[in-house]
Amino acid sequence: MKVPKCMSTQHPDNVNFPFFSENTEMAGEDEIKEAYYVFSHLGCDEQMWDYEGKEVDNFVVKKLLTKYSSFFMENKIGRDLFITPRVPNPDVEKAEAKILLETLESIPRSFDAAKLFYGDRTAPIFEVILPMATDASSIEKIYLYYKNFVHGKQNAKVGNTVIKNWIGEFKPERINVIPLFEDMEHILNADKIIKEFLKDKDFEYQRVFFARSDPALNYGLLSATVINKIGLYRLNKLSKEIGIKIYPIVGVGSSPFRGNLNPENVENTLKEYAGAHTFTVQSAFKYDYPPDAVRKAVSKIKNSEDITPEKFDSDRIIGIVDKYKSFYQSAVSDVANVINRIAKYVPSRRKRKPHVGLFGYSRGVNGIKLPRAIRFTASMYSIGFPPEILGIDALSKEDFSYVKTVYKSFEKDLRDALKFYNPDSPYVPQSIRIKLKELIGDFEVDESHRNITRCILRALAENREEHIGELILNAASLRKFLG
Repeated sequence: MKVPKCMSTQHPDNVNFPFFSENTEMAGEDEIKEAYYVFSHLGCDEQMWDYEGKEVDNFVVKKLLTKYSSFFMENKIGRDLFITPRVPNPDVEKAEAKILLETLESIPRSFDAAKLFYGDRTAPIFEVILPMATDASSIEKIYLYYKNFVHGKQNAKVGNTVIKNWIGEFKPERINVIPLFEDMEHILNADKIIKEFLKDKDFEYQRVFFARSDPALNYGLLSATVINKIGLYRLNKLSKEIGIKIYPIVGVGSSPFRGNLNPENVENTLKEYAGAHTFTVQSAFKYDYPPDAVRKAVSKIKNSEDITPEKFDSDRIIGIVDKYKSFYQSAVSDVANVINRIAKYVPSRRKRKPHVGLFGYSRGVNGIKLPRAIRFTASMYSIGFPPEILGIDALSKEDFSYVKTVYKSFEKDLRDALKFYNPDSPYVPQSIRIKLKELIGDFEVDESHRNITRCILRALAENREEHIGELILNAASLRKFLG
């Protein structure tokens, strides 16, 4: 069984929109074209099909096989290439709950379309991603619902007629559920949750997804990276203990704050997230770099060997993270008003509904409401205040030195972000300025980006906001990511 390594996603962190998109906001048929493009032209081996928070085409497999038949006859969906839906979590997203059922019901229909096309019984879709997973029962419910009520109903009767004799078989017999853990508590306890879920299963393997953006939004750059690394180490240990292969996915974006996976930094990111098998390739990665560079980068990911994660003192690093997280959240509170003010000017790249996240949850955290991670990141960069440096004033020199033995790219990621720092930004607290001088010393600043942020800051100060959206895009173009 091939487990894909390079998952294209629909995260809207891109500045440029692709040539095949009819509008600046992608939706509907554009996403069908995108799936074909990332498979055929970029070389990705998996496409996340995201039902969470937006309207999605349920006929993706049939449309791909119909429109691009010659390509997909040579590159079989379900064997060589993979479509993996991300479904709403009904325990959290009550208004979207029935979309889960519609999505599960569409899986046998996709099976039938592929069976007619390929002439065999390879399931084109056999896994779904469950966001905001918190326990084994949330994973189990989806696994059992499909097995018992989608596949299982084929043996029930309507009147005197057995359903499978009337409608046909419902295949595949079961699906895999990939839990997506999005907060600190559940990433750190993912091994225990997965062990509980697998205790009565005869699976050959299990995939597990760690978010990277929401933890950064909630706890800061350092915290997000460290908890992912601890989670990956623990999953590796669990895999050896129970004898079932575990293939982790990390949801990294192009900005350092959201993972620093871009075509120019592939090798560093692969090493940093040792233990991960699959890496997400988001929209900025795909559309804000030359296609040849993207293809080469995708090939590196697909051909990379899985790296065994190193053991480190998790208690010591978590102690540092707890202190850092507190400073980060306090600093976010101080800039929340300006972030919410500027976020409305960050252009949208996908048609989607408001997210039910963590810091961005409708109820807020500690009374603070923020935009989603991409808009938050774009807004922070737009005022010359890269979010990567939030919370750094919590670290002593000794802390900083130790952190770099665990999070080896920490200083590089900070320096990558500081290229887009504006020392004149009035929103950067003095404590962070002092700490940057102490820990980082001199660093390179992109003067063109600094000048654009200066214009944005002036527009905010003078309440002349009509051109802020254009300025945000100009600055993002220099960074090669929106947020």
